[in-house]
Amino acid sequence: MAIPDTVQTPEVLIDLDILQRNINALARAVASRGQRLRPHAKTHKIPQIAELQMAAGARGLTVATVGEAEVFARNGVQDLFIAYPLWVGGPMAPRLKALGGKTRLRVGVDSVEGARNLAERLGADAGILEVMIELDSGHRRSGAAPDAAAEVARAARAAGLRVAGLFTFPGHSYGPGAARGAADDESRVLSEAARDLRAAGFRDLELSGGSTPTAHTPDPGAATEVRPGVYIFNDAQQLEMGHCGFADIALTVASTVVSRRPHAQGGGQAVLDAGTKVLGGDRPAWASGFARILGSPESHVTALSEHHATVDFPEGSRLPGYGEKLQVIPNHVCLVPNLVDAVTVVQRHGADTEGDRTYRIVDRWAVAARGRNN
Repeated sequence: MAIPDTVQTPEVLIDLDILQRNINALARAVASRGQRLRPHAKTHKIPQIAELQMAAGARGLTVATVGEAEVFARNGVQDLFIAYPLWVGGPMAPRLKALGGKTRLRVGVDSVEGARNLAERLGADAGILEVMIELDSGHRRSGAAPDAAAEVARAARAAGLRVAGLFTFPGHSYGPGAARGAADDESRVLSEAARDLRAAGFRDLELSGGSTPTAHTPDPGAATEVRPGVYIFNDAQQLEMGHCGFADIALTVASTVVSRRPHAQGGGQAVLDAGTKVLGGDRPAWASGFARILGSPESHVTALSEHHATVDFPEGSRLPGYGEKLQVIPNHVCLVPNLVDAVTVVQRHGADTEGDRTYRIVDRWAVAARGRNN
């Protein structure tokens, strides 16, 4: 593989052609199931990628924070969902009012207390946004139990809020073979809670679900919209769960070999100049390492520190030389854009195989929503 000499490692690279292909492929798949697509922009935090997603048919964006919503609203996105059970303090309320005045805005709540707090903070402007009731579908994080959703919805309505529907995150889909069961759980809790809300007089409900693993399941279930995020880039987790191949990896971190320990039988260890401060440090128990190496499927990142990645190359394989640039596939790609100010956008020319990508630099994108954590 040939990374341009002008790239100073470690550097986040985005392959524009693969990015566009991933965006288009899932947009078509979701549309074919009769669902709407609302991608989660916390994965990329980049307005140019949001534009590509909207152009491919996304009905709006999902974000995790008010700050992210402000960035994307400022860049022209007119339909935003803060998919988080907000607890609104004094400084947040005027920001929500301002957002609701210039874009269609939905926010999450998962409790009677949260709904009342939101309405109290917004006061006479409570109707400027819509609320979605969050459900726990098995991830055991935030979210109300399905049989408690109607109580939360009634409290929101009584407080002057407009209830738009229900949402859940099937995060327990992240594991080998887990996607199908998580998708079934998602559909079940959305259906159960929707039945109770309809009985309480709520109509035209949006039922929002979806993660990247469950977005690949062919049955739409009960969800009317899905909110995957990782699919645009893919990462080592998606690779090891079987949801993508090496040819579907759009984001890598270009890194240089700075130290090496050859083995007599070939292979050995190489140390790269990329650590947790650019790759993140996530490693689920089932993962084979902290990251993978593009073009070397049998190699694994076995240790990470702040600025070092230790890569094991199996016996009989070629150990890269000093100064050689490799492309590291992060385990959890959502962490990476938030760790850098900008990314380098590249396109391939010449050879076009999984292990032989020859690049030219075509753009540089600022990570505009980086650090917008509140």
